[in-house]
Amino acid sequence: METVTVSICDLPGRLEGCRIVQLSDFHFDGERLSLGLLRQAIDRVNDLKPDLIALTGDYVTHDPAPIFELATYLSQLKSRYGTVAVLGNHDNRHLGGRRTVLRSLQQAGICTLWNDIAYPLGVDLPVVGLADFWSREFSAAHQVLKALPPSQPRLVLSHNPDSAEVLARWRVDLQLSGHTHGGQIVLPGIGPAAAIIQALQLSPLSKLSFVPHRKRKRLKTVHHWEWVSGLHRVGTNQLYINRGLGTYAPGRLGCPPEVTVVELVRGE
Repeated sequence: METVTVSICDLPGRLEGCRIVQLSDFHFDGERLSLGLLRQAIDRVNDLKPDLIALTGDYVTHDPAPIFELATYLSQLKSRYGTVAVLGNHDNRHLGGRRTVLRSLQQAGICTLWNDIAYPLGVDLPVVGLADFWSREFSAAHQVLKALPPSQPRLVLSHNPDSAEVLARWRVDLQLSGHTHGGQIVLPGIGPAAAIIQALQLSPLSKLSFVPHRKRKRLKTVHHWEWVSGLHRVGTNQLYINRGLGTYAPGRLGCPPEVTVVELVRGE
């Protein structure tokens, strides 16, 4: 579990100390997330008695069907103001899959947003949930944010942290993201192995035989590896990236699954 304190300018006094718990990147497909770990995470969240729970995408991997079972488990999450969620790129592989995931989460009592604004914490701290960064609908993000007055503090849920570069032109007091799996394999003193491989692929060394080759489209998985996990400042905005619960082969190394507790405090 990771705990982080985030300062927000003009935070309503009644929300001083508000605790938001974030979960991300479940990849619930029978292979990448065990039921034991999922149940453990849900129990941990409920024990924390948070004010709000935020889910930041990639509930499934390829087939959307496992969302039905996962939604049953996620409906057990308990907090003072409920649960808000956005979708990830894996949830949006095709329109039918997106609709299935959206509908299942909503039927489980989860406020699931796709370029929408919700007010679980009250009208003075809206929660903006954006379409996935790789979807065509993300281009409407500016219209969603412009619907709020510039003086209005807000939380933003956006699965892919690379979106923070685009969102930097608008006020985003805190963006919660996932997508990176924290790098998944993190070498001590060096960093995420995937970032090293990607850098080699983009360098003149890529023509050498010992450099792993990948399809060019795979390079877009993460652009800003400097935002691979934790809290970051992007211009005047703040971004937090959760390492996620699920994984991919060959597994995690130096990068454990994460439940995040974000405590909000009033800033100048």
